[in-house]
Amino acid sequence: MTHAASVIDGKAFAEDLRARIAVAAAQFEVHAGRKAGLAVVLVGEDPASQVYVRSKGKQTVECGMNSFEHKLDENTDEGALLDLVERLNADPAVDGILVQLPLPSHINEQEVISAISPDKDVDGFHIINSGRLSVGLPGFVPCTPLGCLMLLKDKLGSLSGLDAVVIGRSNIVGKPMAALLLAESCTVTIAHSRTKDLPDVVKRADIVVAAVGRAEMVKGDWIKPGATVIDVGINRLPPADGATKGRLVGDVDYASAVQVAGAITPVPGGVGPMTIAVLLRNTLVAAHRNAGIAFDESSL
Repeated sequence: MTHAASVIDGKAFAEDLRARIAVAAAQFEVHAGRKAGLAVVLVGEDPASQVYVRSKGKQTVECGMNSFEHKLDENTDEGALLDLVERLNADPAVDGILVQLPLPSHINEQEVISAISPDKDVDGFHIINSGRLSVGLPGFVPCTPLGCLMLLKDKLGSLSGLDAVVIGRSNIVGKPMAALLLAESCTVTIAHSRTKDLPDVVKRADIVVAAVGRAEMVKGDWIKPGATVIDVGINRLPPADGATKGRLVGDVDYASAVQVAGAITPVPGGVGPMTIAVLLRNTLVAAHRNAGIAFDESSL
């Protein structure tokens, strides 16, 4: 007899996290005599990036922090962007710096990420923060995998000893997700497009994190009964008959997986809302560190 998995509500968790951030941000302002500040840099007119940046700015202000938005022309040269990053690094009102990716093709993304001060790198992409994560030192962790970990621990409690498979090996999600799960004493496999017998590898996992960017690739019969499935993918299918927009789906075939898994994140409304909430969390952590104010980072 099949059962439907419990749905992990990332939207509700993110709302609760933002409410806690707002309380802590108000306390920070009292102690520091200023608001925590996040600077977001957008180069060009990419529509999806514009939506993200608007949403980040709105939620930053709602949480009681300052939002500094810098919108640059598509043709801005790399030198001008690096100059802006240097000014933001030196600005005491700015605690976190986020350069919205992707950047136009004439700009070297790695150069720009490397120019951000590791102490203001709230995206967690700087090589120093990647290194800190890999050796277990405190730093900044990319927002999406940290959000996934929060959802897993909220659902499962201790993850110690569980078998976890991360599908995807990007620097933004797959690799940091694996490092976080290792730090929680999981047995971790990183699988990807070249993995042999991928369904069999996934089938043994108590935790599956799918971050490959391929619509509905992971099928229900790949899932171990009762496993917890975190779907990081956001893919838009082609429009069906008469529709103007295709529907959003994840990397997991939700309809079949929900019949087998113990718990699963929906798309949309699962991992997505967590990313911005964790960005705000990282900004507030950075603000406390930059101001030298003691703070229990595990409270967020």
